[in-house]
Amino acid sequence: MNIQDCIQFTNANPVCFLATTVENQPHIRALGCWFADESGFYFQTATVKEFQTQLRNNPKTEVCFYKQEGMIGQMLRIAGEVEFIDSIQLREKALNDRPFLKNFGITINSPGLILFRISHGKAHFWTMENNLKPKEYIEF
Repeated sequence: MNIQDCIQFTNANPVCFLATTVENQPHIRALGCWFADESGFYFQTATVKEFQTQLRNNPKTEVCFYKQEGMIGQMLRIAGEVEFIDSIQLREKALNDRPFLKNFGITINSPGLILFRISHGKAHFWTMENNLKPKEYIEF
């Protein structure tokens, strides 16, 4: 497995669970990964969401993607640090890729539109077949 396998898996299975911590208390939530490519795993949120503040206070996170296959599926876990992005090109892409944002009154210049990515870290796949084997990490 390599980073291309992670990118493909993520784009095919965008619903994920992202972890944060507040005062040593873990928090996890489901969200949709916006997209993944060679430059990272991208997410979009809004300033009204608590987790963007949690990530600013502690940018370390782990994200879990899951694909159901029969009784037991396949999981991809990605650990790294969040990096917030302020790019007009990516803001425009977010509005094009996620037209529902416009229904909330979000524009390309809205300060409430938050973009972030995990560009460096490590990932590993889990299946029942490798459940008891040492983890094989993919550094990116």
